[in-house]
Amino acid sequence: MEKTETLEDFYKHKFNWMPENLRKDIGHFNVFRMEDCVGPNKEPVRYSRRDFHKVALIRGKHVYHYAEKSLEVSGTSLIFFNPHVPYTFEQLSGDPTGYFVIFKDGFFTERLRGGLGELPMFQPGSKPSYLLNKAQDKHVSHVFEKMLEEINSDYVYKYDLLHNYVMEIIHYALKIQPTETLYQHTNANARITAVFSELLERQFPIESPTQRFTLRSARDFAEQLAVHVNHLNRAIRLTTGKTTSDHISERLASEAKVLLKHTHWNIAEISYCLGFEDPAHFNHFFKKHAQVTPSAYRM
Repeated sequence: MEKTETLEDFYKHKFNWMPENLRKDIGHFNVFRMEDCVGPNKEPVRYSRRDFHKVALIRGKHVYHYAEKSLEVSGTSLIFFNPHVPYTFEQLSGDPTGYFVIFKDGFFTERLRGGLGELPMFQPGSKPSYLLNKAQDKHVSHVFEKMLEEINSDYVYKYDLLHNYVMEIIHYALKIQPTETLYQHTNANARITAVFSELLERQFPIESPTQRFTLRSARDFAEQLAVHVNHLNRAIRLTTGKTTSDHISERLASEAKVLLKHTHWNIAEISYCLGFEDPAHFNHFFKKHAQVTPSAYRM
């Protein structure tokens, strides 16, 4: 799998230039037309994680690979990509058209209470793709066009407007395909579960065979969170209906699928970086969760 793509990598691969304020602006934001960045004679979209968020409107027949899943789409899709999940997409018919915005967390930190991670489309395991009909395509495209116009203006408060336009698209998507209610930490159990989930995700992505997943048990996480392991287990079970071990195992299995599908590392290397002391233990674990052996899944 490719290393995490940075904003610097993005601008170098797509345009061979760098915005002057890129390294000074932790809340960097920009908007593009798809046809200016993807298509013939353009750098292909690589399967990797990014260190920035992306929201894209893509038209036509295409397949996008997101984590270990692949989804073929015909029509117009509005897709939300978060930095924790590797992705790419392939156009299956014609040249791609549409729009996309890229931005760092800092662009929303001071403007959005709770952060982007609490919005349904940016949560791990969420459904990031929203199919649009012609009227919806027209509405969302108009918002992107307003962003393209605003990004080139001299208006002193243009980034406040751009933030509002992105939020308009986010809320429009939520109305099209309602997900679960926005997550709110209503009690101590919910807070502990949220911090556990963040700590679990922080151990990913696995980007090299020498990197290692180290917090492998409920007790490991309880020590990091300074709570008793029974208290952690009870809070997560009450909040999610699953055990702490279930969450850890599911996340490990998901990462294992990504590594098997998108790297050339051998089974022993993948076993090691996921924290298994013996490849045989990894084989047993993976077969239990995927119903096939790692080698069979890779084939």
